[in-house]
Amino acid sequence: MPVFMQRLAWNPSPRQFKSLKAVLFVLALLPFVRLVAYAVADKLGANPLEFITRSTGDWTLYFLCITLSVTPLRRLSNWNWLVKLRRMLGLFAFFYAVLHFTTFIWFDHFFDLGEMWKDVLKRPFITVGFTAFVLLLPLALTSTNRMVKRLGAQRWQWLHRLIYIIAPLGILHFWWMKAGKHDFAQPLLFGAIVAVLLLVRVWWRLRRTAAESALSRPRDAAKESAVA
Repeated sequence: MPVFMQRLAWNPSPRQFKSLKAVLFVLALLPFVRLVAYAVADKLGANPLEFITRSTGDWTLYFLCITLSVTPLRRLSNWNWLVKLRRMLGLFAFFYAVLHFTTFIWFDHFFDLGEMWKDVLKRPFITVGFTAFVLLLPLALTSTNRMVKRLGAQRWQWLHRLIYIIAPLGILHFWWMKAGKHDFAQPLLFGAIVAVLLLVRVWWRLRRTAAESALSRPRDAAKESAVA
């Protein structure tokens, strides 16, 4: 391991990790607390529905990006304990997605499922956003250790790779929502971040495949020579 990686390698004690997790939990709740405080103080602006929708949608994307960044950051820093935070971060992405969806079904449609479904089918950006939300559900429902055991580690991992589909769908939802206002700065930024986080995984996978292939060649050659 390079020297600078050795310097980065830090393993917090159980007490330090517990404190760090508690701090992150509180920080992750702050956007929700801010929304509640603004609502109580009547500071949501001229269009409260738009403010809440935008805020909860933005924070869903923030936490999706943060969750996707855990593995690259772990590999670059050698902070293997970061994996223990990924579940909590993913659940916060789901939490803000639920708030975002609740805003849509409550304030837009007053829990009229028929009208909501018509809207989902009629407007592409809602179709994409709704699809991303539905795909998030099984990830949230299987986030417990008990579900990992029931599904088996391999099947659980394959299921949770849905995040690689959910994140781009979330970006597309955001892009189409902003298209009417011709405001593409934020969607482009989110899109670039998600693209980098996914492409780096593809690159690592290709490198691993190439390394495994290189290792298998001498073995195959040795077998052929033994047969000859």
